[in-house]
Amino acid sequence: MRYRTIFISDIHLGTKGCQAQMLLDFLAEHQADVIYLVGDIIDAWRLQRGWFWPQGHNDVVQELLSRAHDGARIYYIPGNHDEMMRSYLGTHFGGVEVMETADHVTADGRRLLVTHGDQFDAIVVNARWLAHVGDRAYGFALWLNTWVNRAKRLWGGQYWSLSNWAKAQVKHAVNYISEYEDVLADEARRGGYDGIVCGHIHSASLRKIGGLDYINTGDWVESCTAVVEESDGRLRLIDWAEIARAREAAERARRPQLVRRRARANAKSKEAA
Repeated sequence: MRYRTIFISDIHLGTKGCQAQMLLDFLAEHQADVIYLVGDIIDAWRLQRGWFWPQGHNDVVQELLSRAHDGARIYYIPGNHDEMMRSYLGTHFGGVEVMETADHVTADGRRLLVTHGDQFDAIVVNARWLAHVGDRAYGFALWLNTWVNRAKRLWGGQYWSLSNWAKAQVKHAVNYISEYEDVLADEARRGGYDGIVCGHIHSASLRKIGGLDYINTGDWVESCTAVVEESDGRLRLIDWAEIARAREAAERARRPQLVRRRARANAKSKEAA
């Protein structure tokens, strides 16, 4: 599939929760003229507490640099977890340009503000210590989630996200997400934009808020989502984890058929002999 634009955020390279292989699988099937990396691509917070950088994370970086070398325009908009990159605004790294925010005009003429979104998060701005505490709690939830899903797979169950479930159940989390979305939509309106593309809260969304486009790209830790722009300007949210689950289910359904076919083929071979 080839698109005009791909928007990706919150990869969190350098953490055990990063779904690097899922992202590589996604990139293998999706090409674009322009790629926006909408913050928290590298997780410096976690790397400062202990180095973790497996080959798969390096492969993601190499794939993006290869895309830039082949002519794709790639813009890196830092977030709070990779805020050290904000010291290099305007710099190019292997064809990847670092920008504080970006203006993106879709093929059908809509003007979108592209920003990570952490600057509109009251906790990150006013209580950074609490943001770090929350980050550690989120890391524990991901660790617990890994073991829960390993147990589920033993019984043939599908992937389940503990933190996404918690976000949907806890009233304060639901209110926080809603307020965050409204604040960003208001920021786009004040700037005269037709919409806003962001990340940060790991909650993918593509909808209208007060007549403006609110686009959150989600993350590559749990949901594994991205937003793409078609050649005519239409925006679409791709849930790669859901696609992967559907493919896995289809493969499981095919296995018994393949076994029966091989058994019949073997039986016919023996009869012929």
